[in-house]
Amino acid sequence: MRKDNDKRVYLMDDSTDVVYLKNVIDDPEIQVGEHTYYHDFFKDPRDFLKNNILYHFPGFGDQIVIGKYCSIACGTKFLCPIANHSFTSLANYPFPIVPDHWELGEEDLAKVAQWKGPTTVGNDVWFGFESLIMPGVTIGDGAIIGSRSVVTKDVPPYTVVAGSPARVIRKRFDDTTIDQLLALKWWDLPDEQVKEIVPAIMAGDIEAVLERKWLSDAVREVVARIGAQGKE
Repeated sequence: MRKDNDKRVYLMDDSTDVVYLKNVIDDPEIQVGEHTYYHDFFKDPRDFLKNNILYHFPGFGDQIVIGKYCSIACGTKFLCPIANHSFTSLANYPFPIVPDHWELGEEDLAKVAQWKGPTTVGNDVWFGFESLIMPGVTIGDGAIIGSRSVVTKDVPPYTVVAGSPARVIRKRFDDTTIDQLLALKWWDLPDEQVKEIVPAIMAGDIEAVLERKWLSDAVREVVARIGAQGKE
């Protein structure tokens, strides 16, 4: 993590449109990893919790976990479970929202509540403009969410999805490369080591990453073995 990123709000010195989400969210139920940023050219991006996490009320058990190095485009929104209405109830009206008025007990709430959570986002995920993430989905590492997509179910790692509802368009890489990247977990490396491999990452050269002496023997062995098996 860049040495000033523990408190730094804005990603760039000359722009207030892009923020490090980790440093503008103080809700323990919304967790965001290092280097993940949000860009908003319509509203103040520091208000991500208010404008982009919808139907979030403390005490209802909502949980959204977003990994490291994610790129979140303007207008991306996450729905929390309380946005769901019960499919088993004879009424669409959300009586559990005001249980005291309707004199509902815990057993009544347990029958009608349909919580879908937590929502989990991996690392290095790219969210396109105004994408919408429904409650309870898991989005794998390296995935891409197309602009204005509505994600209603899990997205595999390194997969491109788009549409409403979002459907798989294609994988970003072949299975061998995907397995290597998932084993490498470059996003967990210290910033100083990431700096060294950024050129190789941008060039798509995994072999160059494996040449780094500081890479653990265990990781190097697993990634190399996956690559060898892919060539058989």
